[in-house]
Amino acid sequence: MNHGKTQPARATDGVSTSTVAGAPCWVSLTSHDLEAAQRFYGAVLGWRWRPAGTGDHFRIALVDSVPVAGIAVLPALRQTGVAWTPYFAVPNADQAAARARERGGTAGVGPLRLPPGRVALLSDRHGATFAIWEGELISRWDAWRQASPICLTLHTRDAFEAAMFYGGVLDWASERPGSCEVEYEADEVLLRSRGLVVARIESGESDTAPDPSVRPHWQVSFPVADVAACARAAERHGGSVLEESGHEAVLRDPDGARFVVASKPGHRPAPQA
Repeated sequence: MNHGKTQPARATDGVSTSTVAGAPCWVSLTSHDLEAAQRFYGAVLGWRWRPAGTGDHFRIALVDSVPVAGIAVLPALRQTGVAWTPYFAVPNADQAAARARERGGTAGVGPLRLPPGRVALLSDRHGATFAIWEGELISRWDAWRQASPICLTLHTRDAFEAAMFYGGVLDWASERPGSCEVEYEADEVLLRSRGLVVARIESGESDTAPDPSVRPHWQVSFPVADVAACARAAERHGGSVLEESGHEAVLRDPDGARFVVASKPGHRPAPQA
């Protein structure tokens, strides 16, 4: 799904955002060079690709034939910058966008129709960018989570204040059946959907910091079997390693988009020499 990222192709089983409303349902990248992005992420994450069925500007990444992420190049969206963006499922994009504005957020793009649904690119009150999607999903939500259990983390000034904003926009912790559950632990907030932790909100970032990496932002983390191998592949294919430990690495692609690779649950990284 994408408004500058790839939007979901029509799901064969009719699964829609109403079934997982409020939960993350997609991640997507706006890039300047579609072919270069495919080569880079194919080398680093082992993704395979297929067209999105919406023209030459979009591609969908596959893990074991399951769509897991999107990449798009749209001239009209260049002002949004090169970055990975999480999408949250909503039953009504207009209502969610209106709630964001009422709570001090902004709408950068949309809501607009992008068959088979509607999309909007929003920012919260501290500038962290996220998207909402209303309509059919690219595939079953459970299959997406199983194929690539992506971890989303919001680094922001105040985790509890952010949880109130997103909860109001996305209807978290509500009486609606299937509503995401919110848990408060020490200085972070956990979001659960169907019993799974699907996102975290952590305090500490500054919305006035000169370095974009320490301003409020959503971080997208991909599970991998070998963190060091992914880091070396990123370096060989024009990217860079910003931070690296035995279980996690912060990488930057050739266009400047940051993302994280982290050891899959239960995987023990090889000892470093």
